Amino acid sequence: MTGGFSQSATNHGIDPALIDFSVLAAWMDEQGLSGGPFENVQALAGGTQNVLLRFERAGREYVLRRPPPHLRPKSNDALRREAQVLSALAGSDVPHPGFIAGCMDEARMGGAVFYLMEPVAGFNPANGLPPLHAGDASIRHEMGLQAADALARLGRVDHVAVGLGDVGHPEGFLERQVGRWLDELASYSRHENYPGPDIPGVEAVAQWLERNRPRNWTAGIMHGDYHFANVMYAWDSARLVAIVDWEMCTIGDPLLDLGWLLATLPDPEHPFISTAVGLAQAGGLPSPQQMLERYREASERDLSAIDWYVVMACFKLGIVLEGTNARAFAGKAPRATGDLLHAMTLGLFDRAAAVIARA
Repeated sequence: MTGGFSQSATNHGIDPALIDFSVLAAWMDEQGLSGGPFENVQALAGGTQNVLLRFERAGREYVLRRPPPHLRPKSNDALRREAQVLSALAGSDVPHPGFIAGCMDEARMGGAVFYLMEPVAGFNPANGLPPLHAGDASIRHEMGLQAADALARLGRVDHVAVGLGDVGHPEGFLERQVGRWLDELASYSRHENYPGPDIPGVEAVAQWLERNRPRNWTAGIMHGDYHFANVMYAWDSARLVAIVDWEMCTIGDPLLDLGWLLATLPDPEHPFISTAVGLAQAGGLPSPQQMLERYREASERDLSAIDWYVVMACFKLGIVLEGTNARAFAGKAPRATGDLLHAMTLGLFDRAAAVIARA
């Protein structure tokens, strides 16, 4: 049975250009998933522009994920890779949303690929803290350690053994990073009215990165955007139940994920850098050294060059955020958003300079 629409599905304002339920029903039937009407349909807020839709069918809950409404050139490829990585992680000890099935044929749903995953029972700290977590500093401390531990588990996965040997281009990954992101920064000049990057220290940081780049590293699965806004925790404890938003995943150097986590860790001098403001304001998180020690306990990777990875993360993320500032000058993003992200960029480069000074 292909199934129909429940009353709840038709009343949630889901754009049929994004989710065609008749197409979805037919495809799910082809996958052998239980048929029937779609019930309790609701759009979910996420940390990205990707579309997330939760629904029930035949008593089973699903979350559908597809690229943004306005597809970018690599939107479908990114989601295909994300689905491939989530599928490969099945059976591992890495906390992640369970992959159910994916439609990688973009012709089926208006030009976009999509996949189904299991819902995650938990909360995202970027959206605030439940009373239990807000009221107990020891729980928040363990939340931070759990973030480091989950990342170490990801770094232990043998990407070739789980079928990801053909993902990404790990050869020369670290050697490409500085030039790749300087080129990205230079490309923002295409935006009308953008006066150019007003970011003190860009060249100095770039030169330091090139001079101090690690010579030996081991390839593995990278999440690509690992911070507190992209993890979920259990409602009743500090347990990290899922790493989410995998669209930037690739095979590269997993220590860059660790650098990313440390680069976005809130501290009194740079509280606005954090992507989970409520968690930052509540305090109680572990120190960077405690995070490193937790990672080291669960990993055999060499952390002697961790300062380089933190600086690289500040450099890359700062340049990524500056892109929205450039678009704001051209009227393609709100001016207030551009100002906020530019301030975050400056904070990240300040943090990079401080790490370099201590190194």
